[in-house]
Amino acid sequence: MSKISVIGAGNVGASCAEYIGMKNFAAEVVLLDIKENFAEGKAMDLMQTSALNGFETRIIGSTNDYSKTAGSDVVVITSGIPRKPGMTREELIGINAGIVDQVMTSCLEHSPEAIFVIVSNPMDTMTYLAKSKSGLPKNRIIGMGGALDSARFRYFLSTALGVPAKEVEGMVIGGHGDKTMIPLTRLASYKGVPVSEFLSEEKLAEIKASTMVGGATLTGMLGTSAWYAPGAAVSDLVQSIVCDQKKMMPCCVSLEGEYGQKDICIGVPVVLGASGWEKIVELDLNDSEKSEFAASAEAVRTMNGAL
Repeated sequence: MSKISVIGAGNVGASCAEYIGMKNFAAEVVLLDIKENFAEGKAMDLMQTSALNGFETRIIGSTNDYSKTAGSDVVVITSGIPRKPGMTREELIGINAGIVDQVMTSCLEHSPEAIFVIVSNPMDTMTYLAKSKSGLPKNRIIGMGGALDSARFRYFLSTALGVPAKEVEGMVIGGHGDKTMIPLTRLASYKGVPVSEFLSEEKLAEIKASTMVGGATLTGMLGTSAWYAPGAAVSDLVQSIVCDQKKMMPCCVSLEGEYGQKDICIGVPVVLGASGWEKIVELDLNDSEKSEFAASAEAVRTMNGAL
């Protein structure tokens, strides 16, 4: 079985470790943080649920000792700080870029063959940084955003339809931001039937708008970023990799001509397997969707420029 390391033991990182542990597809999860004894405490708390929840995955904590992550098959990076009042976008990117760069270097020293899943924000730019600075093959660098955004899209669709979310298919591509993501309402379906057969154009537009601000809505309600759905999205993505499930889900990956874009990491549907992302699936977008995607890519490039 596999070894997974999660860097950053905050709400999102701990949620990742919990869901990965409970799904029982990994032998070991290492939770690492810079705060003294914080990751150790989170790991111990999680392990004390193992007898109750029936999982056998071993979760261990570490205070900044990257040697504990040695031999990881997948490394999940959640490290970074949220944007604070008065902080510019460039300042946030500058701080988090330094953190992600240092984490990548430390992890690669001990796990040179690992696949990296980037969660740190701004996610598209941090994925681009990780790919550019690490020199790793592009298939081993994956940004998580689209998997989360699509789960939120399916939630809003299922609520409007009054059906279980697992019976609804829906995909979000583009950048992982409230002005850059593109919920593909035209392609969404309920049990194989287009949702447009059940929902009006006005309702679909409302669902699209709600999806795009889904993260911001929760931040406003909670006073901090969400963590349950992000953790579950990471665990689904990681499981597809280590179990070679070949699931297709939208992830932030490096494009080299696909969708008419180059030198950018942005969300598109990919097939996930043992070597990371194995194939980019090029959807037959209509003119409106192509225009939205081009605008999203331009916004992501502007963000990348702050690097």
